[in-house]
Amino acid sequence: MMGFGDLIVSVAFGASLLLNPGFKKGKDLVASATPEATDTGVKILEKGGNAIDAAVAVAFTLGVTEPAMSGIGGRTMILLSTPNKPPITIGGHALTPSVLQSDIEKADLTYYKQVAVPSQVKILQYAWKKYGSGKLTWEELLQPAIKYAEDGFIVGMHRHHVFKAMEEFLKESTYHNSELLIDNEIPSVGDLVKQPTLAKTLKRLAKYGGDDFYKGEIAKTIAKDFEEHGGWITYEDLASFPDPEESTPLHTTYRGYDVYSFVPPSGGWQVLQALNLLEQVDASKIAKIGKLRSELIIKALNKSHNDRLDNAIVDYSNYDEEVSKKISKEYAMELWQQQEDAKSKNGKSKASKEGETTHFSIVDKTGMAVSVTSSVGRYFGAFASTKSLGFFYNSYVRSLMGFGLGKSLQPKTRIPSSMSRSLVRKDGENVLVIGTPGSKRIVSTISQLVQLWIDSEDSIQDIIAYPRIHAIRDKVYLEDTDLDHEWLHQLRNDGFKIAFPYYGLTISDRNAYFGGVHAVEFKNGEWKAAADPRRDGKSN
Repeated sequence: MMGFGDLIVSVAFGASLLLNPGFKKGKDLVASATPEATDTGVKILEKGGNAIDAAVAVAFTLGVTEPAMSGIGGRTMILLSTPNKPPITIGGHALTPSVLQSDIEKADLTYYKQVAVPSQVKILQYAWKKYGSGKLTWEELLQPAIKYAEDGFIVGMHRHHVFKAMEEFLKESTYHNSELLIDNEIPSVGDLVKQPTLAKTLKRLAKYGGDDFYKGEIAKTIAKDFEEHGGWITYEDLASFPDPEESTPLHTTYRGYDVYSFVPPSGGWQVLQALNLLEQVDASKIAKIGKLRSELIIKALNKSHNDRLDNAIVDYSNYDEEVSKKISKEYAMELWQQQEDAKSKNGKSKASKEGETTHFSIVDKTGMAVSVTSSVGRYFGAFASTKSLGFFYNSYVRSLMGFGLGKSLQPKTRIPSSMSRSLVRKDGENVLVIGTPGSKRIVSTISQLVQLWIDSEDSIQDIIAYPRIHAIRDKVYLEDTDLDHEWLHQLRNDGFKIAFPYYGLTISDRNAYFGGVHAVEFKNGEWKAAADPRRDGKSN
């Protein structure tokens, strides 16, 4: 059986395929979290590359121009859908090192001790070799990222907000992040940030290929640095890192549409479960933003999140039977009808800054579509960077402790996440490619946006701009602050706590805490791309 992983590209491809006469050809469209990355993807498509070529270039460029969210020290996941073929996932999971200290507290997992073996470089090279157009070289795809590292990128509002939120960590870390600071201060909006050390590393990857990261000079440098700073990753961990695996994505239907999402240990199954819960309700009741719809969304999200936390899947090595049950229509019906007096039997929930990612979606004119999520864990990952390499390492070992797996860490464990890049098809054809960052809010965001996109006539750009809801452990996080007081009072009477999270990440009264959706749709006979106004993203 094929395996699974963390890098997800949802791709419908095929200049070389014989398309069905009725297949909707695509349009070259890119939506990503920075203008630089979107422009990169568009240029690759203009040069004759396909959606996978563009995805590789965009992912590397995001690692340079949005360094808090992703990079070569992290992981990337791909959901790939091609015309006339079932969608597939390309695994991108990071693994814990082969030797770990047992019974360690989460608080002790700092800097190098919280780093899992990165997967991004291996996944991107694999995807390019197997599914790229063959018209562009690996070096050509890395060139835009190299250029932005050498010449610099202009800091946007959201990226400044993130720098500001992490200012103390960035200044306190002694592990080589100074190139992101300007005179030891965080960059402001409009500042130019150059990363010459990272540029050199990317040039080496461009020249010698991705294998250098795992078996060459870069691998040796990483291993030596971890040994010197008390980290656990060794050269053997890098050299033995497995090749990507492909698998069939999880699937459900929602009112006649096919919805696909990523396999465990990602959170795609929970998106499908939430949609199954919402399908219990007449579509007319949740087709528009409003009080009734909000109540139903809150109920569905709260039930799904509580189910995941109260009945955690601990062993992801053989998930088929358990996950199949959780995404079944029968289980959703039982869960929806459960009485509310048994809510939140374990633990509490609180807003958290941990767990961030970046997402982009691409469709090319042949019909290939790509939905990709990349991450380094929390903002700036482990706040550690090898001085001579210039990229941040991930914080996934620390993240592992937050998924109910206890204090005892196990070697070569796949790191769970809530990342849920997803794809919607109608009559076998791609109609929506979507994903978002945002830790546990990912599931809440994707499920409510897919629901609204299917149940209403609104465009994905309009839907992305609507205020969002996150509900977990009987606590409701609301983005819209202009709400009816009686309705809020009734929510409290129903046993919910209310929160309006704010971390200084608000742009145009929209809060990046609730994600950064980048999507491509086919609706009303037209392909369109959409970027989230909560972040610095751009669609083209």
